[in-house]
Amino acid sequence: MSKIIPLANHILVKPIVAEEKTLGGIIIPDSDKSKPLKGEVIAVGEGTKDEVMLVSAGDIVLYKNPTGISIEHDGDNFVIMSQFDVLGIIK
Repeated sequence: MSKIIPLANHILVKPIVAEEKTLGGIIIPDSDKSKPLKGEVIAVGEGTKDEVMLVSAGDIVLYKNPTGISIEHDGDNFVIMSQFDVLGIIK
């Protein structure tokens, strides 16, 4: 199994899919493109001389929608994005 290692100020995020259901069990699709998305940081680059990495692997982050590049690797979906696109870390 190969690994994806982000370079510079990039991070690899595995999106967390949130399904919303009504009381009757009907799934409501999330089509609001203005809502921030949530994901788990899988790997981070080393930063640059001008940008220190503030996020770490394992952090749960909120990020802009749409952002980054969506990829599929070993059957999982990921997003590679700049740390700049992260809106906040959920603690």
